[in-house]
Amino acid sequence: MTVMDDWVTAACTELELDPAGVPVQAVLDLARDVAHQVLRPGAPVTAYLLGLAVGRGADPADAAARLSALAGTWPVDLGADPANPTAP
Repeated sequence: MTVMDDWVTAACTELELDPAGVPVQAVLDLARDVAHQVLRPGAPVTAYLLGLAVGRGADPADAAARLSALAGTWPVDLGADPANPTAP
């Protein structure tokens, strides 16, 4: 087992969830896509939104793929300040 496996198992136990139903790689891929193509702080927020959608019945793989595709089409803001990525 990896540290990630151990963490997911412990977190699932804490939340009374089945760790077998956690699409770890899909969530990691989605977070990577959002962090690199949209905005770094958007990665955990997007993972949370994915969780909300799945909690409401969305298919995890489909929802993650749709969000990754959206991130892939997100326009690059050439005027963004990398030192302050959340600034308007």
